Amino acid sequence: MAYTRFPCEDWRRICAGDAIEWLDRKMRRRTRVIGTFPDGKSALMLVAARLKYVAEGEWGFRRYLDVTLLDE
Repeated sequence: MAYTRFPCEDWRRICAGDAIEWLDRKMRRRTRVIGTFPDGKSALMLVAARLKYVAEGEWGFRRYLDVTLLDE
């Protein structure tokens, strides 16, 4: 496991499984509300728009790690 090379206090933030599962739950909830889509392209557009919103807002400006540790 590559994350063990970092300090213990950063391990929890490095593991991306929870973040990916969280995002997956959000996408499922959004698509479930709509129900059926006319075609695959409209579903893809909804998911892409939501991912863009999350990347720009919730995750875009947040620092999870001290990247100076990568220089070592």
